[in-house]
Amino acid sequence: MTILSKALKRTLLGAAMASAAILAPAQAAELDLSGKTVNFVIPFAETGGSASWANFYAPLLSEALPGKPNVVVKFMPGAGSTKGANWFQMQKDDGLTIFGSSGSTQFPYLLGDPRVRYEYKDWNVVLASATGGVAYLPADLGKKFQQDPNALNGVKFIYGSQGATSLDLVPLLAWKLLGMTVEPVFGIKGRGDGRLMFERGEANIDYQTSSAYISKVQPLVESGKAVPMMTWGALDENGIIVRDPTFPDVPSFKEVLTRKLGKEPSGPGWDAWKAFFVSGFAAQKMVFLPKGASADSKETYQNAFERVVKRADFKKISEKSLGVYDQMIKKGAGVAAGQATDVSDEARAFVKEWLKTDYNVNL
Repeated sequence: MTILSKALKRTLLGAAMASAAILAPAQAAELDLSGKTVNFVIPFAETGGSASWANFYAPLLSEALPGKPNVVVKFMPGAGSTKGANWFQMQKDDGLTIFGSSGSTQFPYLLGDPRVRYEYKDWNVVLASATGGVAYLPADLGKKFQQDPNALNGVKFIYGSQGATSLDLVPLLAWKLLGMTVEPVFGIKGRGDGRLMFERGEANIDYQTSSAYISKVQPLVESGKAVPMMTWGALDENGIIVRDPTFPDVPSFKEVLTRKLGKEPSGPGWDAWKAFFVSGFAAQKMVFLPKGASADSKETYQNAFERVVKRADFKKISEKSLGVYDQMIKKGAGVAAGQATDVSDEARAFVKEWLKTDYNVNL
C-alpha cells in the first residue's frame, strides 16, 4: 500500500468517525441545581395523604438532586384537583417544576370528566408510589367466603361509601364482578366512618387502606369479629397483579375472581377494574415532569429518586409514611403510569353504563 493510499484511508476514516459523532444523540447529563428552588406542586390542600407524601419526599429529594436545591411543596387545590393538573399541563420544562398526581386526579381523567384539560401522555413520570387495600367481612360470612366464593350468593350487603366515583369505585366494581349484591350508603366522610358502621353492625362489608387495616381492623380479626376477604393486590414492575406484600397470606381480588370464574378474568369489566385499581392503589401517587421535558431533566429526576429509594435507611424511614410497598422508578414507574392513565373506550363505556344503571351517576 502506498503512503498516499494510507493517508487517504486515514482521512476517510477520520471523516466517518466525525460524521458518526455528529449524528449520534447526545448523552443526557444531570442538571446542576445549585442555589435553585424546585417547586413540587400538589393539587390538593395542605392536609391529607398527598400532602404527607410530598412532605416526606421533599427533603429527601433536595438531598439527592445535584447541587442540593431547596424543594418546596406548593399546594394548588380546586375542582377536585383538576385545577392544579390543568395548570401543570400549560407549564414548560425548566428543570424546576414537578407535579404530584393522585388517584383523585387520575380518576377524572379515566372517566372523561369535562373539567379535565390535561393529558397524562404528554407528561414524564419519574416516580410511582403504591398503597394497598383490604376488604373484610363479619366472621361468620368471612369463613363461608374463604371456603367458597359462591357461598354468599344471595346475601344482601350494606357498605358505607364516600361515592361511586371516588376511590370506592374499585371495591364497588370488584363486588359487582363477583356477582355480589352490595348496597352502598353514600355520604360518609372517610373510610374511618365506614369502619365504624361495620363495628356498629350497620354495615356487613368494608375495606380499609393497608395502614388503617393494620391499626384498626387487625384487632377485630384477632378478636374473632372480622375475617379478611381479599386484598386489591399489588403490581410488579412488569405490570402483573401479584399478592399484596403487606398481606402475603390473603388472596388478591384477581385470585378470588379467577377462582369464581374458573379461568383468568378478561373483558371490559375486568379491564376497567384493573385500570382503576392501578390508578387508585398500585400507582396511586406519581411524580411527573411537564410536557417537553428534556433528556437532562428526566435523567436528573429519575436518578435522584433512585438515590432516595436506594438509601440504606429508606425502608426504615418510609414505612410509617409509605408502608412496605415498592417505590417504582424508571421502567417500573413507566409501566405503572401507562396502566394507571389508560383505559380502553370499551372499558370506559362499561364503567359509565354501570355507574348510570346502578347508581344513577351520569358522566
